[in-house]
Amino acid sequence: MRESKIERKTRETDIKLSIDLDGGSYAIDTNCGFFDHMLELFACHSSFGLNIFCRGDVRVDYHHTVEDVGIVLGQAFWKALGDKCGIARYSHIILPMDEALVLCAVDISGRGTLNYDLHIDSAKVTDRSEEVKPRAVGLFDTELIEEFFTAFVREARITLHIVQLYGKNTHHIIEGAFKAFARALSAAVKVVGDGIPSSKGVL
Repeated sequence: MRESKIERKTRETDIKLSIDLDGGSYAIDTNCGFFDHMLELFACHSSFGLNIFCRGDVRVDYHHTVEDVGIVLGQAFWKALGDKCGIARYSHIILPMDEALVLCAVDISGRGTLNYDLHIDSAKVTDRSEEVKPRAVGLFDTELIEEFFTAFVREARITLHIVQLYGKNTHHIIEGAFKAFARALSAAVKVVGDGIPSSKGVL
């Protein structure tokens, strides 16, 4: 089975995470509603078994929680891949989410590279009584989406391109990105052969 478990505790976050690339149920609890929603979409559309529990210093903001979950998820993904023998390695998708359209391309390359091109401004609010600024999603700072993908890509050692082709609604754009990421990643790790998919013989 291609699965792994990682626990990571720092002064900022306490994370327990498990992943099964070949399927299973999922349970997500990061104490951040919007981030939970995106991770649930990722688990559902990738068909990975995924359990994530995180408690972080959300009294500060969600930055450490989002980045550290990206770190641990990336580490667990790389560990679960094992020798990577027979995987498809490459995959891409153009995924619609209402008016938004997002392209995602993946290479399980062994090299952490991110091209992130979502057209969403960073903005956040500190209290629900405040007027929500454009490109904020509730209390969630939208610039953290890039932080998550940066952390994941670095630790998972993959090449990832996420490009917004169209879209106006911030929620739809981010949701489209997570769904596209999930489906492209799931296709890239499918076992389709016997050998290592590289002329070098190693990934």
